[in-house]
Amino acid sequence: MLISGIDQLIIVVYLAAVTVTGLWIGRNNRNVADYLLGGRNLPWWAVLGSIVATETSTATFLSIPGLAFDPKAGSFRFLQLAFGFAIGRLIISVTLLPLYFRGELFTAYEVLNKRFGGLTQKTASVLFLITRNLGDGLRLFLTAIVANKVTGLEMWQCIVLVGIATTAYTFVGGIKAVIWSDCLQFTVYITGGVVALMLIVSRLPTGWDGLLQFGQATGKFRFVDFSWSLSEKFTFWSGMIGGTLLTIGTHGTDQMMVQRYLCTHSQRDAAKAVIASGVVVFAQFVLFLLLGTALAAFYSALRDPPTFGSNDEVFATFIVNEMPRGFVGLTLAAVFSAAMSTLSSSLNSSAGAVVTDFLRHRLSDTRQLTMSRVLTVVFGGLQIIIGIGAMYLSRSVVDDALAIAGFSAGLLLGVFILGTTNCWINQFSAMVGLISGAAVLMIVKFGFRVWTAAGMTSEPGTIVQNTLQFLSAIAWPWYPVIGVLVTVLTAIVAQLFHRRDSAGTQMTAC
Repeated sequence: MLISGIDQLIIVVYLAAVTVTGLWIGRNNRNVADYLLGGRNLPWWAVLGSIVATETSTATFLSIPGLAFDPKAGSFRFLQLAFGFAIGRLIISVTLLPLYFRGELFTAYEVLNKRFGGLTQKTASVLFLITRNLGDGLRLFLTAIVANKVTGLEMWQCIVLVGIATTAYTFVGGIKAVIWSDCLQFTVYITGGVVALMLIVSRLPTGWDGLLQFGQATGKFRFVDFSWSLSEKFTFWSGMIGGTLLTIGTHGTDQMMVQRYLCTHSQRDAAKAVIASGVVVFAQFVLFLLLGTALAAFYSALRDPPTFGSNDEVFATFIVNEMPRGFVGLTLAAVFSAAMSTLSSSLNSSAGAVVTDFLRHRLSDTRQLTMSRVLTVVFGGLQIIIGIGAMYLSRSVVDDALAIAGFSAGLLLGVFILGTTNCWINQFSAMVGLISGAAVLMIVKFGFRVWTAAGMTSEPGTIVQNTLQFLSAIAWPWYPVIGVLVTVLTAIVAQLFHRRDSAGTQMTAC
């Protein structure tokens, strides 16, 4: 079902307004520090809004309500991860922010260069570039699925439209345009979520009372699970341990977030932004989960409720089929805003990583600014190509690729831990740890699938088969834990052997 002309107009006006606003805000960039770091004088509350908007993609906006909607296991248990996210931010403010404010740094990976050397810095930067652009190209594709269903445009046209609009204001405005546009987009998608929630509740027979009674009767409001099962995604332990390490990796070592901290006046302002973002994100997830519960209450009251291919489709279906004209356009603008805030941040941080980690010492400041803009367009084109390429892949392949993109959090965090707490670990051992961590995560995620595809299953199962089957059942919040542990432990073992082989040599100090 296509949306009305007024809703299409709202979406077009929104896309144009965000693009023009971004172009206007960043028109006075004079050098690469302005373009990549906003002159290091952006207010902490704007950086806070950008942090939250950046980590909220279209997948988040549509999928989190689906977690609460799930007729079989829908609940608020996802909030256990959100608690871990908040704890991780506190740890970042105490342990990692001081490292980033010791000098005039442009990327997170310059810290690794000072501790280990250029190879580790460049390897970490390449890992960031690959996983970030792969993941965000696929998120662009997921956004286009929604746009395709409601606008009637071809899938590739939706990908190109959102991709070009985002690239345009990022190209001209740099990080200033990204951060201020993120604040606008945060306001839009939160407004869209609140409006959608109010409309759903107004359609319930007994309004808010009915929603609360439904949530309590169906167990939707349950949010604590103390089980120790590694196969369960949302437990107290996966949230406190996995969620904390995941956030330290994504918000403490990922250039896309670290770049925002470096845009503030000081370490204190950066700490305000990152800590407060944990509170805002928690409240945001409560809103999204409440949306899912309201959707479950609404559809359960219908005599002939529709069937859904997946829980991710529920909110999008309600937007198109149930919301009145005008509100559809507003809510879909919220969907696009969630996508564009993530994509614009990805483009600017990717350009900054290449210029700083690979080209900075070879180019003048003017050439660095020019190259940053060129690379913004290059990465914009790359993500559009990845998005279009995803059209020809199955949804399971897309999900697998997104899982691979998420591996980097634990791996990079492991390297940062080695660099900040183990003065006797050298670059060779750190690289061994990084490679080992990546290999083990690939085995955990795909080992059993490859084993069975190769026809190597047997009855009864071998030790290898049983081990791979056990690993394949581990839920994704534990992946950062595995990545950190394997990276750190194998690096320590490698250093012990290396030290034995080169006894009497001087170890590099921190």
